[in-house]
Amino acid sequence: MNQGAEGGAAPAIASIRQGFERSGYICNDHIATSIFLAERLQKPLLVEGPPGVGKTELAKATAELVGKPLIRLQCYEGLDESKALYEWKYGKQLLYTQVLKEKLGDLMQGAQGLKESISRLHDFDDTFFSEEFLEPRPLLKALWQPGGAVLLIDELDKSDDEFEAFLLEILSDYQISIPELGTIKARTPPIVFLTSNNTREIGDALKRRCLHLYIPFPDTELEQRIIRARVPEVEARLRTQLVAFVQGLRSLDLKKLPAVSETIDWARTLVLLHARELDADLVRRTLNVLLKFQDDIDNVDAEINALTTKALASVE
Repeated sequence: MNQGAEGGAAPAIASIRQGFERSGYICNDHIATSIFLAERLQKPLLVEGPPGVGKTELAKATAELVGKPLIRLQCYEGLDESKALYEWKYGKQLLYTQVLKEKLGDLMQGAQGLKESISRLHDFDDTFFSEEFLEPRPLLKALWQPGGAVLLIDELDKSDDEFEAFLLEILSDYQISIPELGTIKARTPPIVFLTSNNTREIGDALKRRCLHLYIPFPDTELEQRIIRARVPEVEARLRTQLVAFVQGLRSLDLKKLPAVSETIDWARTLVLLHARELDADLVRRTLNVLLKFQDDIDNVDAEINALTTKALASVE
């Protein structure tokens, strides 16, 4: 992703878009520019938007593009540093304690006085709380990864405010503090993505440390490009119709609007059913692929004929 530095930003951004397209991730210049800036400025990227618009896929595509491992931390309510950063290998420490007890006599043999005995014990205590006994979790793995990694902190809005505050150090300086070991700095700063579905407001302190990217539902042209890349078996006429139908659904008042991932699933469903063109009966039989709430399915039923007619007209 470093190519194009001498020739300006435009070639590098175009290269990012092309690299994404080769892996099946279709994006616009706004997204590619954000990736370019995050990498060059070494700033975390906070990606917000409704569920299913490709926020997580963007991190995956970036990992493939730069050839680095993707390390993912899935957020949830109650997530704490022991699950996100590290845990001590208590079983191994316990075994080490047993060995130490058995060797205590040998350890103290020849010690001159209390001071020297305590000094020898301290040497073992330092080993007890060393990297050898540390079990790294996603955040620490990303800092330790040789050659760097892509760190995905997914669905940050599901975590608590306390965990959000805990992240500030790693987002600011790519380092983390462990009481027993001190400050651990990244061997190579990771490319960091944080995603949010906007179920709660992300704090200002975290936002200040990140670049911001909002991914909305795609427009008709972009969604057609996505379907063409992800489900190439769909004929052009049907692709135009199904995208027009989904775009129409998103204009309705629904509990959950169909995501891009669900458009892709619907396209694959229509291929499996050997569909050549939309019709109202086909839509009704497969609407559960697009809509996940029965109330939404029931409410849309009265609109299916009109939406289908409009979708058919989109290719004329």
